[in-house]
Amino acid sequence: MARAPWLCLLLSCGVACGARTEPGDAFVPTGSSGPCDRDAGLTRPCTSVCGQGVEQCIDGFWRNCSAPKPKPPKLPGVVRDFRDSHPDFESGIIGDDPGIVRSELGPDDKPVYAGGTPFTTHGKSAFDQWYRDVPGVNASQLLEIPLTASSKRPDLFSFNDQTFFPIDGALFGNEGRAHNFHFTFEVATAFRYLGGETFSFTGDDDVWVFLNRRLAIDLGGVHGAQTGSVNLDARAAELGLVLGEVHPLHFFFAERQTTASTFRVQTTIAELQICD
Repeated sequence: MARAPWLCLLLSCGVACGARTEPGDAFVPTGSSGPCDRDAGLTRPCTSVCGQGVEQCIDGFWRNCSAPKPKPPKLPGVVRDFRDSHPDFESGIIGDDPGIVRSELGPDDKPVYAGGTPFTTHGKSAFDQWYRDVPGVNASQLLEIPLTASSKRPDLFSFNDQTFFPIDGALFGNEGRAHNFHFTFEVATAFRYLGGETFSFTGDDDVWVFLNRRLAIDLGGVHGAQTGSVNLDARAAELGLVLGEVHPLHFFFAERQTTASTFRVQTTIAELQICD
């Protein structure tokens, strides 16, 4: 289905360029390239999600932040396989089902079952197995989704798989089908909110994206490929996002029904917490 390089989008902060600044002043984003006085040689602190550095006023713009850069982005997660006999998988019930989960994650950073309509799920007990290891009910393994920068737009990162079957022939196997259709995928990472970021997902079936532990995208239900997007600036107050601060990002996906599996992520989140 899948900030990339899998999160001020770059926004210059109000640090005056007429005098040198010292560490501890207002947050200054990495690579902000914001305007400054044309006096060459002025410096100010800058930062990335991986650490602090210094940038210099060159030709009227802040440039060359020395803060350590995050590694190329990826979404590190856990995939869990289910048998088609599980009540929430391969039930034959199709339809959109928003509201399956509550608007905030639980204390264990898992979705909290709210029930939805409900018609595609079968109660809290069954749903609570989706993103937790339950011997005999599911089997799990690690899975990383790499995010690749666009050749035409280097600030846009994406992963696109129109046949997303990452555990074919593994765990519980394909159960006599061409693919292993019944699994969930969970991602937990963090990102620095720089301002201007967007996050978009297209896929089937269920998808929930939580920013700062609050629900930002709800594509619950057993359905064909759908798209959900969030503009972080537009919803910063609702999601409790603060410029310059690091916030958790959680992503929950479920593939519950034959015959297709689509997974596409696009984001301009550029500072995932992937550091040396």
